[in-house]
Amino acid sequence: MHKKNKHLNGYNLTLLKETNPYLVPFIVEKHSNESIDFFNPKAVKALNTALLKTHYNISFWEFPNRYLCPPIPGRVDYIHHINDLLISSKLNKNSIVLDVGVGANCIYPLLGHAVYHWEFVGSDCDKESLSFAETIIAKNNLKTVISLREQPNKLQIFKGILAERDAFSATLCNPPFYKSETEALEATQKKLKGLGRETDKVIRNFSGQANELCYKGGEKAFLHTYLYESALHKKQSFWFTILVSNKAHIKSMNTSLKKLKATEIRIIEMAQGNKKSRIMAWTFLTKEEQEKWIN
Repeated sequence: MHKKNKHLNGYNLTLLKETNPYLVPFIVEKHSNESIDFFNPKAVKALNTALLKTHYNISFWEFPNRYLCPPIPGRVDYIHHINDLLISSKLNKNSIVLDVGVGANCIYPLLGHAVYHWEFVGSDCDKESLSFAETIIAKNNLKTVISLREQPNKLQIFKGILAERDAFSATLCNPPFYKSETEALEATQKKLKGLGRETDKVIRNFSGQANELCYKGGEKAFLHTYLYESALHKKQSFWFTILVSNKAHIKSMNTSLKKLKATEIRIIEMAQGNKKSRIMAWTFLTKEEQEKWIN
């Protein structure tokens, strides 16, 4: 976990309970210590809501339980690593970031603005998700710093979203990992079996709908569509970045990006507990173009 992550040493449940009493019913005892039942989706959502309110000044975070409820420590880790990337390119001030797949939870814009005061544009192909995200933005008085765009084609990523006038410091994205809802359910069943928590009814502790978890062709197809479309908009973002769950995809992405003439490629390792992932980052700008962008 990133050294700047507020959750590096776990959660202060005593503080969270005091400021968020709705969390109390979800507290359980584990090895003589207080914890949260992380297999219960409602408990996970209550914890995330409490973390956002206590540590990031997000007073309203409501959306239907069927939508993805992401873990705050992992999401803010991505934000911290992107900040390191921007600092390395002298872009850490007055940054505008594009979040591809903002979702109903709007989590990356909320965290990115709270921690680093970035402005955001969030895109999504689901109108209902955008509606819930818009309510979260309005209720937290963030309409001047976070805006949303609808992606009209669910198979496209940057096409139909980016305009010639756009100039983002970075893009970020947590991509769908599965080819289908069936594959997503099988992965959850396998995970629960490994943890000794098999049940007749498979329930994901982080919830999530098919359009949030699945893409035709799975993670690899999404990654390559993302990088290919980024090459069609080389000057619209200084850095393009995306999370990569399956390390095996890195090699083919590297090969494709070199063919597309990326001028710099970086792989940033991430880890939260036993979970390992990485951020792939690239730019198409030459050194001269980078200098002009900064100045």
